[in-house]
Amino acid sequence: MKKVFLLVFFIILNANELKQATSPYLQQHKNNPVNWHIWSEKAFKLAKKENKPLFISIGYSTCHWCHVMAKESFENKKIAQLLNDNFVSIKVDREEMPQIDSFYQNIYLKTKHHRGGWPLSIFMTPDKKVFYIASYIPPKKEIYSEGFPDLIPQLHKFYADKKILHKKIDKINLLVHSKLTMQNLKDKNVSTKSLSKSLKKSYDEIYVGFGKGKKFPETAKIDLMMDIAILNNDEKLKKYSFNMLDVMAMHGLYDQVGGGFFRYSTDANWEIPHFEKMLYNQAELISLYTRGYVLTHKKLYKSVIKETIAMVERHFLKNNLYFSASNADSNGVEGEYFTYTTKQLEDALKSNLYALEIEDTLGFGIANNFKNKIHLNFETTERPKGFTAFRKELAKYRKEKEYPFIDKKINTAWNSMMIEALYKASYIDKKYLVKANINLERLKNLMFTRGELYHQTILGIAPTQKGLLEDYSFFISALISGYEVDYDEKKLDFAEYLLSVAKSKFYKHGVWYLSDDDMHIKADLNDKYYTSAQSKMIQNIVKLASLKASFKYEKLAKKSIKYLYEKLFVNQSNVPALAKAYLMQEMKIITLKSSKNNLLKNFKIIKKIKYPYLLTKTVASNKYLACTMRQCFSMESNITKVVKMIDFNIRK
Repeated sequence: MKKVFLLVFFIILNANELKQATSPYLQQHKNNPVNWHIWSEKAFKLAKKENKPLFISIGYSTCHWCHVMAKESFENKKIAQLLNDNFVSIKVDREEMPQIDSFYQNIYLKTKHHRGGWPLSIFMTPDKKVFYIASYIPPKKEIYSEGFPDLIPQLHKFYADKKILHKKIDKINLLVHSKLTMQNLKDKNVSTKSLSKSLKKSYDEIYVGFGKGKKFPETAKIDLMMDIAILNNDEKLKKYSFNMLDVMAMHGLYDQVGGGFFRYSTDANWEIPHFEKMLYNQAELISLYTRGYVLTHKKLYKSVIKETIAMVERHFLKNNLYFSASNADSNGVEGEYFTYTTKQLEDALKSNLYALEIEDTLGFGIANNFKNKIHLNFETTERPKGFTAFRKELAKYRKEKEYPFIDKKINTAWNSMMIEALYKASYIDKKYLVKANINLERLKNLMFTRGELYHQTILGIAPTQKGLLEDYSFFISALISGYEVDYDEKKLDFAEYLLSVAKSKFYKHGVWYLSDDDMHIKADLNDKYYTSAQSKMIQNIVKLASLKASFKYEKLAKKSIKYLYEKLFVNQSNVPALAKAYLMQEMKIITLKSSKNNLLKNFKIIKKIKYPYLLTKTVASNKYLACTMRQCFSMESNITKVVKMIDFNIRK
């Protein structure tokens, strides 16, 4: 008993400042020998007082390589002592403070010429001038990086030699602040043709997906591809879109036994994933597969939607709110929960009538493909016969395993995404509408108080961190999606209110910012991990302009797009959510108007209208009106006739 007391006392005594944090990620590091600080003015003042540079380490609780770096370096007493002697060290949860992460990820991108990731390691002066930036840093020298023990003294010498320090700072500043100059920009344009060309250029026809290396779902890009396939009647883009849906559902990105998607694939062929499951991935992919199902009625897509929702409810849902993510590791072993031994697979197939067929669809049969284990990866576009029985047998093995760590933060933006996904999935089952409405009200009750949204909290603790642009963007988007399912006008009114608050907080002199604070971090356009908050907000404004017949909102959308047009022209489909907002504005949203009863009873017919920029709105009329902002081009008593007119209007 005395030994236990002494151990607890030792841990408390040696805990760093992170013991005060509510973030699960920061709590994971509270007992590190590194003297971690929370991001605060106190930490920056301490660095100035002690004349020490700062080491900022950014990660999140379910990040595999963050855990690797922690185990190798932050739990290493010698490395920790080097850090404590030479730096003031700050830990940042990127999910808690995405605006700070975005700011430094942009510096990484500009200096390294490729995107970073997590962990992100920044070394800077007490007045926040960066002189060195990296991602994962190994505990000893490798081909790709200096080891921590050699790097720390080296960086401290840079800091001590002001001539070298200023040279390094100036070099980074030059890269970060360099502006792209374009000649005759007014003669350049963005169109469905230019976007189609851009999409085809970045598409990997061999393995499917975007890029030649590891693959991310990039839902915003697939969504844009579906838009342009319809607008241009482009069979190749249509094929690409559904090929991606098939591959992501059948290969290793999808958890074939438990349902739901992993964060990304570590290889070009989608075989081996990074085994984290993020709430935002589930939400955006549920919405995407619902769109795919509406267009094709493919049974696989419907199964994926239902299984993913069930997985989220099983592991992430509590008190009608959603947790943020689950880890890649179980008991310190990556992928342990999700992989199988050869014997387990053979046993699961013993009594299966379709065992040979299942083995054939697994590509090379039952062979180890991940650390002497097997991660399921089907090489077909449909599930083989006997799949359900096979999955049931494999599920038994998981009951004996510990499910990976779950980050129990309640994040407003990500909860909003999931609620929107449920509204969209109500196309296949109305029960999802009921769930979405209950969860929306619960989220609002927790995160909306005193006239504004809050960003995140832990269950049982009142939120204190004010909302960010992403919280407002995705909450508004969920409200608009909800309105289009049940036509509750209160949803639209609340969306308008949140937009007015967001505009006052985050929109200054034509520029959208990520947060309302003294950091002044401009919103980015990165859609790779999940949709850009800025682009989503512009989409919301374009939609509200049509639903509310508001020229004020139309003007705001045009001004926002005009400010970003140069980046859109240069990046084309690599900023897909902005490209979608631009096309919505340029090609015009069509709003189908009728009585609430008419819209509800014809819900499935309306959802099958292919035009991607269609909204629905209730009016006091039993006729169906198809309208743009300034005119109605069809008024019919028969829904079929107005659908034909909308289709004709697309193809003019």
